[in-house]
Amino acid sequence: MPKGTRPAPPQQSTLGELWGKKKKREPDATVAQDDKMNVDKTGESSKRKQAPPAPVAAEQPPKAKRRRVVASDDEAELPSATKSEAAMSSEAEPVPPSDDEDSEPVKPKRKAASKAKGNDKVKAKPKAKTKPAIVEEDESDEPEAEASSASSGDEAPEEDPDEGEEEIDEEEATQNAATALSKTKEVDIEGGWKEGQPVPYAALAKVFALIESTTKRLEKTSLLTSFLLLVIQRSAPSDTESLLQAVYLCINRLCPDYVGIELGIGESLLLKAIAESTGRSLAVIRQDLKKEGDLGLVAKNSKNAQKTLFKPKPLTVPFVFKNLKEIASSTGHSSQTKKVSIITKLLAACQGEEAKYIIRSLEGKLRIGNAERTVLVALAHAAVLAEQEKAAKKLNTEKLTARLEHAAEVIKSVYSELPSYDLVIPALLEVGVDGLKARCKLTPGVPLKPMLAKPTKAIGEVLDRFEGKKFTCEYKYDGERAQVHKLEDGSFAVFSRNSEDMSKKYPDLMDQLPRCMKATAKSFVLDAEAVAVDRKTGQLKPFQELSKRKRKDVKVEDIEVWVCLFGFDLLYLNGESLLHRPFTERRELLREHFQEVQGEFAFAKSNDCETTEEIQTFLEDSVKDGCEGLMVKMLETEASHYEPSRRSVNWLKLKKDYLAGVGDSLDLAVVGGYYGKGKRTNVYGAFLLACYDTDGEQFQTICKIGTGFSDEALQQHYDVLKPLELTKPRGDIQIGGAKPDVWFEPKVVWEVLTADLSLSPVYTAAQGLVEDRGISLRFPRFIRVRDDKGADDATGPEQIAEMYERQVLAQNKGGKKGKGGDGDDGFW
Repeated sequence: MPKGTRPAPPQQSTLGELWGKKKKREPDATVAQDDKMNVDKTGESSKRKQAPPAPVAAEQPPKAKRRRVVASDDEAELPSATKSEAAMSSEAEPVPPSDDEDSEPVKPKRKAASKAKGNDKVKAKPKAKTKPAIVEEDESDEPEAEASSASSGDEAPEEDPDEGEEEIDEEEATQNAATALSKTKEVDIEGGWKEGQPVPYAALAKVFALIESTTKRLEKTSLLTSFLLLVIQRSAPSDTESLLQAVYLCINRLCPDYVGIELGIGESLLLKAIAESTGRSLAVIRQDLKKEGDLGLVAKNSKNAQKTLFKPKPLTVPFVFKNLKEIASSTGHSSQTKKVSIITKLLAACQGEEAKYIIRSLEGKLRIGNAERTVLVALAHAAVLAEQEKAAKKLNTEKLTARLEHAAEVIKSVYSELPSYDLVIPALLEVGVDGLKARCKLTPGVPLKPMLAKPTKAIGEVLDRFEGKKFTCEYKYDGERAQVHKLEDGSFAVFSRNSEDMSKKYPDLMDQLPRCMKATAKSFVLDAEAVAVDRKTGQLKPFQELSKRKRKDVKVEDIEVWVCLFGFDLLYLNGESLLHRPFTERRELLREHFQEVQGEFAFAKSNDCETTEEIQTFLEDSVKDGCEGLMVKMLETEASHYEPSRRSVNWLKLKKDYLAGVGDSLDLAVVGGYYGKGKRTNVYGAFLLACYDTDGEQFQTICKIGTGFSDEALQQHYDVLKPLELTKPRGDIQIGGAKPDVWFEPKVVWEVLTADLSLSPVYTAAQGLVEDRGISLRFPRFIRVRDDKGADDATGPEQIAEMYERQVLAQNKGGKKGKGGDGDDGFW
């Protein structure tokens, strides 16, 4: 085989029905991906001129072509041996299906990057034999995973347009149920626990260890399903807390996001607690941490090395949950001492693996590769299996499959509208899957995850996607997303895009709201943007001005930066959800029940454009008026419905920066620093940035940045980052070949623009999504600090891989489209 080419991936047939609905093979998938966009849920699509489709040959592999790659020049290139051994392929978490009735374009199938740190080499796995046409996707080392590494711009094999999204199909759903039933003994502790007794924490720790030890997504799901099934079976009839607490601990949370109680205890506090609990010195524990890189492992080893005179009373899930909540809720002068005392008490009772996962929970990172959507699928399957057992009848395979698919779809749909396990799980146990939708609906006071837009780089692309459809353009305001709720009791609440309660941050908004609504609006959920404004001139101010406001204990009389609320969507009105109404209706209702107040509330400025010239003029007007650009949205049909927690092709964002740039800015976590030279001697001169993989709970390095900073900004960054310095990188940072002078606790997020993206042997971002090498940013430039985002909200590797593929397609016009396309993504 010529040097520089890759063997073609084995051809395989599609995976049958995805969650109860068969997906048909298109005659030319790659062209369909590139030239057709399903913006209309009824199945219509806009068509453009395209080359005649090449015939699909299942038997003959496509002709391989030489790959041309631009290497990153940010860091020295790694040795060739490291390049070839940089990653081990593994499957990602399953992605439950969307509410949409059509088959949408999807993201590339991911191959998880190697967990090797620094320049440590990883032994390559032997190639597995090609499987028959229908394959099980739970094998992490199958050669079919290689399909995802087909480089954009190169000749890619014809493939099913729906292949790649790792959803569980009907065969896998049934297999998961059968496997879950067979694994109940494996996940159970010795002797089990009796019905009505508290769930032993040892059982949960055992499941965590089993999940952490496998890379197979179906096995992770079946293990979790088995455990949740045991919890349901052994809970007392009226007990909903056991399952609720178990689910919260599986996703490492203690309550819904909007309540604001979070785990994430500082390293120094945990070190002190481990030292007090095990009788070891802080110096020795710090040395162990430097060696292991994982505080959970340090706690486990320290605890297991400690000799005890008597066996402690076993920990239970309710006891651990209660104490974790008490730790997270502790505030005040003596809170640190109280926290150490509670942690010490917990560690004293730990056995086996328990100390490792309690410490990791306290850190805020379980690091077992257990995504929330996996928990939702496992919860749905466990509920069906428990229901089947309670009814004392066994369903045949076909009926069981349909039941499992229906349950997962219902729980996914309900949770997207009412993202609170406090409400969903008790209802599930009380009325079952069939009664869940009637019981759990969109409710004021419980914030939805907002719908997000896809970036686009050209006005022509907007017209191509929305050809023949009605759409509108709105100003994209440079502010902070605000979801405003009016509850049935007349009280108001304002939530951020991350479901954080901002009512105390914006007391001025709380005062303004009654003047903005009409008497007909008894209760509502309004999607809006809070923008800094000069009340004298009416001039809009940039986001940087808004970020200067205090975040806590804000008093109206002390406010210097005032905000105006720009409403653009109405999601709920007077007891009725509007999510499944067309956008035209939602917009009419918004204008009917609200009124503009100068400097306080206004409707987002919009224009139902139809031509390139109209869009261009409106874009220029938006920039002149102090906005970032435009939002382009579908107006009619199911495609215009509001899709919570989803980045949809039915909303496009067109920023002024996009027209000449790579297509979108990125929000990246600062994980390392390089000492400055010359006039930057006393500060950090450059920084190492990383994206965040929510599935793997890991940060992936992406670039070194040193431009876009003033001397004043560098000093400010130094003051913020200096207290976050670490002696060693955290265990959840995939380093690759980057070698900063210092490491930081990943807490600060920056918005960054880039000239383009390139494949890199140095960085680990999106490693395995396009090919074995990672993706890096070329000529990145700092834009602003994102105070409104945490490190976990940084841009994900899937979006970076998609941006890279779109860039390559633009550079190689006429080339075939690889995986990743323009499909909807987001939580689901």
